[in-house]
Amino acid sequence: MDFPGFSLDVSALQSDGGPNPDEIYDVLVIGGGPAAMTAAVYAARKMLKLALLTKDFGGQVMDTSDIENYMGFQTITGEELAKKFQEQIRHFEVPFRKDDGVLSVTQDGDLFLVRTENDVVFRGKTVILATGKRSRPLNVPGEREFTGKGVAYCATCDAPFYAGKDVVVAGGANSALTAAMDLLKAQATHVTLVNFIEGWQADEVLMASVRDDQRLNLLDFHEVVRIEGKDRVEAVRVRNRKTGEETVIRTNGIFVEIGLLPNSEPVAELAQVNDVREVLVDCHCATNVPGLFAAGDVTTVPYKQIVISAGEGAKAALAAYDYLAQKGNL
Repeated sequence: MDFPGFSLDVSALQSDGGPNPDEIYDVLVIGGGPAAMTAAVYAARKMLKLALLTKDFGGQVMDTSDIENYMGFQTITGEELAKKFQEQIRHFEVPFRKDDGVLSVTQDGDLFLVRTENDVVFRGKTVILATGKRSRPLNVPGEREFTGKGVAYCATCDAPFYAGKDVVVAGGANSALTAAMDLLKAQATHVTLVNFIEGWQADEVLMASVRDDQRLNLLDFHEVVRIEGKDRVEAVRVRNRKTGEETVIRTNGIFVEIGLLPNSEPVAELAQVNDVREVLVDCHCATNVPGLFAAGDVTTVPYKQIVISAGEGAKAALAAYDYLAQKGNL
């Protein structure tokens, strides 16, 4: 995803035309966010033969505005930090395949077979899954029809388009409050936060930053039941979960910020997952399948933070190296 005046220069990462399906790699890293890129750096530093397979680069960092809790930077935007990651791996000749998502990871004897959406198969002695998470949809009438026509999932990307307009944000946790902040900074006329449960789950520092803004309305214990309009979003129908009463909110758009879903589908038939489909890992990022590692937000590791994802990516690469060394497979 590109931003005005900024894009990840992935061509700068390319060294040899991309990974070769005829090769057998020591490690195949799947993903393009902090966990995956850090894993690639650490694997390269260990002189492992590796390839990185990703649909795109940047991950959820690209959907984040201001970051104030990543060590080494008092404040940095998500796009700037993604660029720093890019600069870090630019020093290593890491072959990668972009714009071709991974469909499945299976086993063939001692090797893993990683199949992409374009039906290309790569072989690796180990795999590091670092595919992160994606936005959870509302699954209400009108959502799919108006996606990109007033239904949005990234305030960092789309907030500037709503200057002087009324907007609804579905959600009540940190991501929803951050989206509201982005919209208010972009000079939205009015922002209505629709919170499903009673009581807000956002950090106090975020609540304090918007609590006194007269343009913000907190609609507690409500749910979105329908998104309406002709060619674009014109209204959002919400229901009071206590009384059952429905209300129509006239709006120019709605941002969906109700959580994330792990992108664990490629290993769904291979690795153990928990009840929310996160991949189960131990303290070495190992799954229940020897040689298959996972890192970052796609896993059961708590506290989904950029710094934690990066650290988990490093652990996964070092664990993969140790696994290969112990098997005499280097």
